[in-house]
Amino acid sequence: MFVDQVKIYVKGGDGGNGMVAFRREKYVPNGGPAGGDGGKGANVVFEVEEGLRTLMDFRYQRHFKAPRGEHGMSKNQHGKNAKDMVVKVPPGTVVTDAASGEVIADLTEHGQQAVIARGGRGGRGNSRFATPANPAPELSENGEPGQERDVVLELKLLADVGLVGFPSVGKSTLLSVVSAARPKIAEYHFTTIVPNLGMVETEDGRSFVMADLPGLIEGAHSGVGLGHQFLRHIERTRVIVHVIDMAAVEGRDPFEDYLIINKELGEYNLRLSERPQIIVANKMDMPDAEENLKAFKERLTEDHPVFPISAFTREGLRDLLFAIADLIEKTPEFPLYEEVEEELGVNRVVYKHEEDQDKFTITRDPDGTFVISGETIEKLFKMTNFASEESTRKFARQMRGMGIDDALRERGAKDGDTVRILKYEFEFVE
Repeated sequence: MFVDQVKIYVKGGDGGNGMVAFRREKYVPNGGPAGGDGGKGANVVFEVEEGLRTLMDFRYQRHFKAPRGEHGMSKNQHGKNAKDMVVKVPPGTVVTDAASGEVIADLTEHGQQAVIARGGRGGRGNSRFATPANPAPELSENGEPGQERDVVLELKLLADVGLVGFPSVGKSTLLSVVSAARPKIAEYHFTTIVPNLGMVETEDGRSFVMADLPGLIEGAHSGVGLGHQFLRHIERTRVIVHVIDMAAVEGRDPFEDYLIINKELGEYNLRLSERPQIIVANKMDMPDAEENLKAFKERLTEDHPVFPISAFTREGLRDLLFAIADLIEKTPEFPLYEEVEEELGVNRVVYKHEEDQDKFTITRDPDGTFVISGETIEKLFKMTNFASEESTRKFARQMRGMGIDDALRERGAKDGDTVRILKYEFEFVE
């Protein structure tokens, strides 16, 4: 089963908690704090594995949660950092944030890695909070929560050449005779329901990868037929080979077929129209093919080379393969996403405008409870060790500093009202 798009959940490991501890050696008077820091949580890392060809594995495991860091220990011993969670993906995988649509990584080369969800840092132990005014603090932090997000994995095949055209024009037959690929071939539409890859070698020793994509029809860019589902696989190809049934076996006009398919490619992604294109006039061994080819060339306005062939009798294939190999050598790769160029010896910093996220928002439930939410306040809450009175007081000071107390009063909060953060409730005190 071929799977080329899937949505999964990833979460970096939480940091380990810091510890409250004190030195208690027999001959060390006034021992002081000795609580260690927690270890860093593991990252979720995607790595390209050359042998994979599909995202099938992600159909069965859709949650990836990295391990947390070890907690801090006494005698100022730091917790162990967690080992990164490495997830294997096939070459050609594009990872996108499901919420924002931002491309996180474009993974194409074997062994290439990208951090998809970062682990949280470890919480600080009480040794970190010692000051001349408070030399023995009973204050520590919980570990920072790991980053969590839903991501969409999209596989875009790494092929040099993409075969496009209407169903039943002979794309699968062409691939089967020029490579060792064995796609299913039959006399009905949409025989090919998954993209097929084949390695093609020319007589002079050059080689390239060719992809046979399921047939396009009119309206494919908007989801009609199978075309839209697999058009993404042509985005990486350097050369488009447009296969046309020049014998018009099914009664369609070959030139109209040519116009419709090119329109679909342009509608799907304008960058596809920049690709060099070779037109393959297939089924030249059949009646009326010569007359149709002559009429086709008279109406053709673009400067695309036309190669008459018969995939069935293998006539004309040698010249076609040479022409494709020549064109690949002259055509640079088309990057899917703009990358910042790095000049030798020059460090570039890219500044992106990101809107400040609200530190907190206050809403009110029907039962009168004030609900405080927001990424910043929730993170502070999770990192607070409420078993320690000092930590609790510190959190109360942080809330006041953020203006939450004043905001609650403005919303009408009175002494004794219930306030909730996440699943925890407490009383508002004037």
